[in-house]
Amino acid sequence: MALSKEWYDAEFFDSESDTLHRAPSIEYSFYNAVKTGDMEYVIKNCKEDAFIHLEGTGVLSRNTLQNIKYHFVVTTAMITRYCIDGGLEPEQAYRLSDFYILKMDSCSTVRQVADLHHKMAKDFTGKMVLQKKSSILSKPVTQCVDYIYSHIKERITIADLAAYTGLSESYLSRVFKQNLGVSISDYIRAKKIEKATHLLKYSDKPIIDIANYLSFSSQSHFIQIFESFMGLTPKKYRDRYYKSMW
Repeated sequence: MALSKEWYDAEFFDSESDTLHRAPSIEYSFYNAVKTGDMEYVIKNCKEDAFIHLEGTGVLSRNTLQNIKYHFVVTTAMITRYCIDGGLEPEQAYRLSDFYILKMDSCSTVRQVADLHHKMAKDFTGKMVLQKKSSILSKPVTQCVDYIYSHIKERITIADLAAYTGLSESYLSRVFKQNLGVSISDYIRAKKIEKATHLLKYSDKPIIDIANYLSFSSQSHFIQIFESFMGLTPKKYRDRYYKSMW
């Protein structure tokens, strides 16, 4: 009863106020721009700092910083679901959402939250641009790409992917090469090395742990493959990029 009374009192107070929530179409336009990969619209929105202009968005906390943080969570959650609806692999979308919300949790100023929001929005938009380009992929190739992303730390074979898609290894290999221009094995290696570069730049994990985490047969094999892709060893890559990323 107490909550009901408090709600009715608040509802009466709000109805007497001239402050109204803005039309949802404004937010939907932004979410849809991210979903469709409209980078120009998103960059313009970020330059205008539209995210911190909260008139008509509702008060979620009396504390200014906490209020913007709550809005960040809402916006990120909405963008995530719009992008999934637009074809982004769900697990990738949810992981990206969790990553940015956790990063936001350590922000100590409104400006930091706003700047992180802009990075988050442009990151999702960029992934949707790539998603649009890959939409011409055949279904089994899309299934393979999603499987590789979700199982990147495991040892992935053509046989695994053939079993997952229900196709023969030879047919799947041919379709994959026709769609993406690279063999399945080269694609898997490239994605593992891409993951390795992130770990080398953003974590302090030992190189041997990274090699084991990504299921390379040995540290020396990992170093050999990494150098063939990146043109320098994992150690030199970390020495060059690790501190500069912080």
